[in-house]
Amino acid sequence: MNCGAPLDAALLADYWIGALGNEEEAAVEEHVFACEECSARLAEIVELAGGVHDLAHSGSLLMVVSGDFLKQAEKNGLRVRQYAPPVGGSVQCTVTAEDDLLVGRLAANLSKAKQVDLSLCDLQGVEQVRLRDIPFAPEGDGVVWQQSITFAKAAPTSSVVARLLDVDASGGESLIGEYTFHHTRTLPGPGAW
Repeated sequence: MNCGAPLDAALLADYWIGALGNEEEAAVEEHVFACEECSARLAEIVELAGGVHDLAHSGSLLMVVSGDFLKQAEKNGLRVRQYAPPVGGSVQCTVTAEDDLLVGRLAANLSKAKQVDLSLCDLQGVEQVRLRDIPFAPEGDGVVWQQSITFAKAAPTSSVVARLLDVDASGGESLIGEYTFHHTRTLPGPGAW
């Protein structure tokens, strides 16, 4: 069975999270109930969303999170290990087997930022990972970055420099803040020095 007017995955996702207006929602709902193909695509999106939700709550993703996310995690009984080096400063950090989430609090004035990227570098300044156009609140006091707890538990003793960058429309960058995390491996197993 082929759908003559398949619904876009983004539209189906917006429908699932309740982000559509009443008329558009009603039209999508009517189509999904009548179309087996689009109904199956919606089911795939729901399954994918559930998997991403589970990954996010497992602490296995490298991502930017909100304060509300952390409050909910703690409310659900997760152990959150947090570090907050000062702007331009550093902090000694580690994780234990009992930790569920690992976050770095990056204090910064973001009131004039247009687009913020989070760049993770080694101590020589070589970028290893970049999270582009991360969510941020201009009136907020910074960014909360979640490191993969799975990665952190297996990582050897090492250091990472987190940089918040303001990126303008032409791609030019200016440094908002730099924060160094010196991780000490405390768990036995592969990767330990």
